[in-house]
Amino acid sequence: MERVNRKTVGEDEIRRQKEYMAQIASMWEEMGKAPLCYVETLGCQQNENDSQRILGMLREMGYQSTTEPIGADIIIFNTCAVRENAEKKMFGRLGTLKPYKEEHPDVLIVVCGCMSQQEHIAKRISETYRQVDILMGTHNTYRLPEYMADVFEHRQNIRDIENTDGYIVEGLPVCRDPKSGSAWVSIMYGCNNFCSYCVVPYVRGRERSREVEEILSECRSLVASGVKEITLLGQNVNSYGNDRDGLPSFPELLRLVSDIEGLERIRFMSSHPKDISDELLDVMAERPNICRSLHLPVQSGSDRVLKEMNRRYTKEAYLAIIRKAREKMPNIAFTTDIIVGFPTETNEDFAETLDLLKTVRYDMIFSFIYSKREGTPAANMPFALSKEEIQKNFEAMLKVQEQISEENSKRFLGTVQKVLVESVSKQNDKRLSARTESNKLVNFEGDDSLIGQMIDVKITKTGPWHLTGEQIAE
Repeated sequence: MERVNRKTVGEDEIRRQKEYMAQIASMWEEMGKAPLCYVETLGCQQNENDSQRILGMLREMGYQSTTEPIGADIIIFNTCAVRENAEKKMFGRLGTLKPYKEEHPDVLIVVCGCMSQQEHIAKRISETYRQVDILMGTHNTYRLPEYMADVFEHRQNIRDIENTDGYIVEGLPVCRDPKSGSAWVSIMYGCNNFCSYCVVPYVRGRERSREVEEILSECRSLVASGVKEITLLGQNVNSYGNDRDGLPSFPELLRLVSDIEGLERIRFMSSHPKDISDELLDVMAERPNICRSLHLPVQSGSDRVLKEMNRRYTKEAYLAIIRKAREKMPNIAFTTDIIVGFPTETNEDFAETLDLLKTVRYDMIFSFIYSKREGTPAANMPFALSKEEIQKNFEAMLKVQEQISEENSKRFLGTVQKVLVESVSKQNDKRLSARTESNKLVNFEGDDSLIGQMIDVKITKTGPWHLTGEQIAE
């Protein structure tokens, strides 16, 4: 088993960054100003989790959050490198901010995250977007206070993209929504899989696991603050503990987390099918506070394409996992990721993916048209299908999945579901949005004082993507 050295940012370094935080907070206090910060996150839950730490540091420096970049004293974009659309969106944001920066030169603009970790992207930003004051990658976000202090003092742009396998950073402040009943907890960082289409191992570094006690301590603290549901995060959570001796396996870690008193729900993502074990399925089935919901990215239903993706499993091996999970947990819900239009995918390969959808009958899929990523093996592969054929296949798949999702949802009609209330509905401010154990979205009328609470809701209407219900009176 390949192992990498675990690099930990020491307590002295974290203490040094906290001194910079205090220095900047004093600066604003002396100026008599309450500074505003705007943080926009593009990408996955790991990026969201990173942004919570960025916000935590900014709060320590005296900043308060704002929902609009215009008017903020610091504007931070935490970027994603997985698809081209995210890059285009990012460059569009930077372009629109150029006049604002010219009018307000004291405003800081920061770009960090996966996109900026790529050498060609960092070069483009440095050469074209001079309005960006701080450009940093995924491995040195913890140094944001130091970079800010340096810019305030010297008024020079900072470009620091560290090429490393990555670090473990503990002890940074975290800013989460105090009303939310759910939270993300990273258990590991990085990825060793090197799927041929994916840039993540190059921008996130190699797999590195957090200490068990650090994870458990964070989870206990969250539960003590009122959190009901925790989602454990990793690029491949099934690899937890593989990078060094002395750590438990992921199923063993799950048992430890599920023992935390007061923790009502546990989720995790993502699981790589090549590493999923019978032990993991057993733990899910045994522990009532582990949700019977499994996100298991398949990417394609074609064995030939899976091999060229370097996924290291077959369609049948994947379906065997699905069968085992359903034997142990008959009501388990499955979600997945699917790429349409991988360079070598033919219409026959795509038909295999449709067959997989019809066999598994996912509750939901997260599907994307293949996006070429510079530096990955797939970037040099010729396309078997035209853009028009790929788009046609993509739309056909969405139509098939919509029908499956709608049929799956009907099993909830008339049932009473325990849900965690998440927020006011984005479509109707008189309604609340909540999640079932199977991760189905439920909208119902209710008071926003219920946000963060677990309540019972009777399902009165179903649809492919969400359910409608009514609160059960206590």
